[in-house]
Amino acid sequence: MKIVVSNNYKTPIYQQIKRQILRAILTSELLPGDTLPSIRALAKDLKVGVLTVNRAYTELEDEGYIENIQGKGCFVAEKSSDLIKQHLIDEATKKMEQAISEAKKAGNSAEQEIKKNIGVVFDSSYFVDEWNMSDVEKAFTCFYSAWDTKKYWSLLSKFRITKEKRVKELSKGMQMKLMLACAFSYDATLLILDEPTSGLDPVSRDELLEILSDYIEDGKHSVLFSTHITSDLEKIADYITYINLGELIFTGGKEEFIDGYRVVNGDKKSLEQELESKLIGLRTFATGYEALIKTEDLLYASQAENFIASIDDIVVFMSRQAEKDKGGYR
Repeated sequence: MKIVVSNNYKTPIYQQIKRQILRAILTSELLPGDTLPSIRALAKDLKVGVLTVNRAYTELEDEGYIENIQGKGCFVAEKSSDLIKQHLIDEATKKMEQAISEAKKAGNSAEQEIKKNIGVVFDSSYFVDEWNMSDVEKAFTCFYSAWDTKKYWSLLSKFRITKEKRVKELSKGMQMKLMLACAFSYDATLLILDEPTSGLDPVSRDELLEILSDYIEDGKHSVLFSTHITSDLEKIADYITYINLGELIFTGGKEEFIDGYRVVNGDKKSLEQELESKLIGLRTFATGYEALIKTEDLLYASQAENFIASIDDIVVFMSRQAEKDKGGYR
């Protein structure tokens, strides 16, 4: 990594240093664990004050991109990869908002251009039952100028869908793959899926998740999907938005969501009022209890056993708590 600074720029020197280091992290020129030059060494190399470099490093550390380990030096933080993902999502969101704003100003023509970059896959087929695969292609080429015929047929071959097959002859899993093949063939950059794996057998579900993982691997494509099958989220999701009974409970990184809770169980005699107030979805038995608790509140459950919570655990216990709050089961 080479850093170049100049007093001819309006940007303060420390910001020039910070931006260049941040750019190197975001572009993977610097990877988690990589060593950064010491503050004094970099200040000497750039011929700037130590305090200037220190300010740049301090802001990067406060934002979570680097860490300063006493006696060892400065390193790219291990959690920086999560921050990079969030940064990319933020940038994509800004671009989408900008595109929508421009579309509103320009009218329907710009709106149509945006829609051409979006692929939608429902939990049931939107094709005419009698169509064969050539009929499906004809329908799409009318609307998408970027349609790639060669890619379409290549994907169908990969998904083992023959040209002569009619839509009604395809299984639900095959119909899902056909909708994905169409979206991929006009290079949709955003896929929106509604319960994509619902009703699929385990093999078809695994194949579909593998296809989606390959699709987003280049970092230029994104997938937004709703699901009640939490194991799908554990396999491929980077970010989760959890809504329970119409209330937004959480939105953020998957690991942050899982790390935020633990499952606890213990002797019913140790269930004091202060602890009970911290428990979520409490379920009691003749001699014991089981519940969800925020990781930050574990100190209140020092006498209980605690276990890592799965997404399924979190959803079940929170749903139980919501029902209890509304006067449902206890």
